[in-house]
Amino acid sequence: MNTSNKRDLVFVVDDEGDIGLLVNRVLEEHGYDVEYFGDGKSVLRRIKTRRPALCLVDLGLPDIEGLDLIKEIRSTYDVAIVVLTVRSQPTDRIIGLELGADDYVVKPFEPLELVARVKSVLRRFHRGNGDLSSTGGGAVARFAGWSFNPQTFALQPPSGHGIELSASEARLLTVMLRSPNQILSREYLLDERDGRNLSPFDRSIDIAVSRLRQKIETDPRNPQVIKTVYGAGYIFAADVEWDG
Repeated sequence: MNTSNKRDLVFVVDDEGDIGLLVNRVLEEHGYDVEYFGDGKSVLRRIKTRRPALCLVDLGLPDIEGLDLIKEIRSTYDVAIVVLTVRSQPTDRIIGLELGADDYVVKPFEPLELVARVKSVLRRFHRGNGDLSSTGGGAVARFAGWSFNPQTFALQPPSGHGIELSASEARLLTVMLRSPNQILSREYLLDERDGRNLSPFDRSIDIAVSRLRQKIETDPRNPQVIKTVYGAGYIFAADVEWDG
């Protein structure tokens, strides 16, 4: 048994008891600390007192739509999320990613493949948080009247209340702020944010950029800060100053 990952707590949320217990057993055999839940409300109660590193969420829950559960978790907690479901339609995958899921596993699945996916997501999650914490000794980035602290994820608009970013959004914004007014390819952004290569049908960067635009741009449909360079990638079209 590999005990090196024992620090990582995984919540398994699936109303099919046999599958949930299988996933629970396989992950425990590979060194993870696991808690199993058969419904969404139990997870929301538990996560207030014990924070997982990753949630494996089935979309077909009896009490809460799985996508709604993902949205609620993502809006409050900095945890990795992997969707586990029989739904294989591209629209379900896209919606899951748009809500902040880090990966998508379709049933039936090979247990070892699921373990590999969990390991990969957690490796990116931990690497990303480590990269953020090492940014410039408490430096704060300022651009177009905004301020952003990569260590606390605090994004402050020119006026009004602060805006909360997920860890994934904060990592992407940090990468862009380090290279303003330069064309950044989708491959580069994915590698710098998550430490992985871009697959032909991977839209995670485009979805993450869309989420950032919703929070930063005055008119997300006509972005002035995060601009698309067709055929090349994206450009953070604002001057950036770092304090600290």
